[in-house]
Amino acid sequence: MLVIAAHPDDEVGCGGTLLLHRRARDDVQIVYVTDGRASRAGGLAPEAMAQQRRREAALVAPLLGLATAHWLGLREREWEEPDLVRRLRDLLRDRSPEIIYAPSRVDFHPEHIRVARCVAEAIGGARARIRVYQLHVPLTPVLVNLVTPIASVEDELRQAMRGYVTQLGSIERCFRMKRYGGCFHGIEGLAEEFWEMDAAAYRRIHTPTGDRDRSFRGVRARPLTDPLAYLVGLRARQGLRESSRAG
Repeated sequence: MLVIAAHPDDEVGCGGTLLLHRRARDDVQIVYVTDGRASRAGGLAPEAMAQQRRREAALVAPLLGLATAHWLGLREREWEEPDLVRRLRDLLRDRSPEIIYAPSRVDFHPEHIRVARCVAEAIGGARARIRVYQLHVPLTPVLVNLVTPIASVEDELRQAMRGYVTQLGSIERCFRMKRYGGCFHGIEGLAEEFWEMDAAAYRRIHTPTGDRDRSFRGVRARPLTDPLAYLVGLRARQGLRESSRAG
């Protein structure tokens, strides 16, 4: 298994599933693409933030049972896509993962979208299954085709995520979505939702696009407007679903 995280802490999107992989004694590795220096949390300067987020990732990775962490540490907002594509191709060739957990264009964060585009280019004709995980933008029932109940590891997940001290506000939004997922699917406790597909389908839905897709809305700090995150972009999700099936 290989997890591709645009920033340190993005793996919270599939963190409970990673803990279940650990229980099953699967080999799970993670790639941290950027150093997260652009975060404004806590008022830290960019360089100090980058160093802090690397320390946080080093603390959290073993708590999630990640066998190996690959820190690319590209300077957030300053990296070039061809460089990342090359690095990912080398890593995928060396590791040959069976399953890749990846971000997607169902997002509003430009770094998440750029990383997803690079993953699509790097995987080529790989045989790996791709599991798109959600961060602040829900996949919704339009796209979800795989659900993992994670109530049995909820306490472990929360403990691990507390290691990301600078990102706790953002992480709490992800936990709200896991709670919504459990309720929607009739699962007791939290659940993580994925959009699983083959490499060819992932490539199809990531044809060149701008860095910011305004089709989608994420959950916000206050939950009152969370339903809008599930309603806005319905047509765009339907279009992506059809594109993924076009092959």
